[in-house]
Amino acid sequence: MDPVTVIEGCAIATVDAQRTEYRHGHVVVRGNRIEEVGAGDAPAPDPSARRIDGRGCLLTPGLVNTHHHLYQWITRGLAVDSTLFEWLRTLYPIWAGIDEDAVRIAATGALAVLARTGCTTTTDHHYVFPRAGGDMLGAEIAAAREVGLRFDPCRGSMDLGVSTGGLPPDRVVENLDDILASSAEAIARWHDPSFGSMLRIALAPCSPFSVTPELLRESAALARESGVRLHTHLAEAIDEQNYCEQVYGCTPAQYMERLGWLGSDVWFAHAVHLDDAAIAALARTGTGVAHCPTSNARLGAGVARTADLVRAGVSVGLGVDGAASNESGSMIEEPRNALLYARATGGPHAMTARTALELATIGGARVLGRDREIGSIEVGKLADLALWRLDTDAHAGIEDPVTALVLGSAPPLAELIVDGRAVVRDGVVCTVAMDAVAVQVARAQALLIAKAG
Repeated sequence: MDPVTVIEGCAIATVDAQRTEYRHGHVVVRGNRIEEVGAGDAPAPDPSARRIDGRGCLLTPGLVNTHHHLYQWITRGLAVDSTLFEWLRTLYPIWAGIDEDAVRIAATGALAVLARTGCTTTTDHHYVFPRAGGDMLGAEIAAAREVGLRFDPCRGSMDLGVSTGGLPPDRVVENLDDILASSAEAIARWHDPSFGSMLRIALAPCSPFSVTPELLRESAALARESGVRLHTHLAEAIDEQNYCEQVYGCTPAQYMERLGWLGSDVWFAHAVHLDDAAIAALARTGTGVAHCPTSNARLGAGVARTADLVRAGVSVGLGVDGAASNESGSMIEEPRNALLYARATGGPHAMTARTALELATIGGARVLGRDREIGSIEVGKLADLALWRLDTDAHAGIEDPVTALVLGSAPPLAELIVDGRAVVRDGVVCTVAMDAVAVQVARAQALLIAKAG
């Protein structure tokens, strides 16, 4: 008999197609599926059910993080006043020292913070594979299992070193054949396409200035042959635009279109510097975008045209990006920042609080191709749920709970449920000891900096 959990007495923002909301409602979970959603208390409750008193809380779908670099959790606070390319040139030599132990520690810390800030599903873009570094993709997969998040990691790659016109040092790039072999192995070893999967693999050559056209073409062919998704950075900064115009004679978006990298199985991180033609091409082809407002602001990369993308029909989700360009790694900050930056550039009607919440939930689910499973609170979907405490002093007097969540102070979680299992209770991660992880993170960072000399 599957265990039953009843959450009742709370406000609910279902984020379904009708934007159904309840000021006082209930959700019944059986096993890992949502069995019932409605107004008022749960009728005829199962006497064996675990009951959660949601009074003073708002229940939302779990947040979906569409872009991250987990290994960067142990390189926070560096190159804080640099452009994107300056930042990369500073950090590449440090990242060259990572290994599977460092990645496991970094990933555990970053994933636990994601959980504590409402995230139930995350992707990761791991593209640095130093020689003799060990099984780094396996290390972060193990960390995600321990923390308990639904995980869609990307097997990233770089094959264009500085000696052949790229940005990264030669010692952190791989050759094409090794990348393709490792990518095929990752898919065969880990990818689970089934409904409710806790682990799916994508392929993700890093960026136009760190990979060859051949790698982009071959990765796309392998991904499509294997039925997995494709991801890369695109149009993040003016430096990248200048690089593509000088080397390829076109914009980053035009370059990717020439290589067959637009489609409903593709999502791009950042997509800050897009013209009208590029936005139309993304919309026409069903290509998704991971909007990373906090990281873009931290690096001074610019403000993405998020409202224009949404208006054009592009699937847009949110991402915290790597912790070396977003030191807090907090998922709940992203919808707030997305809304604020959209309004700062487009006026007060550019984005609503509910649209911002949709980007963080169902929008991210669409970007990852998981919107039949997660992203909204609907019968039959997976029980990935965030119960936010809005009865704190900081939220007193904010009448609308969605406004309180998106524009108010980041609230604590009463409960975070992933696949029907509690991962956070009363603001505390249940699955790992955060204080012990913090000690490991500090030691790993010190060791990595010392290695870099």
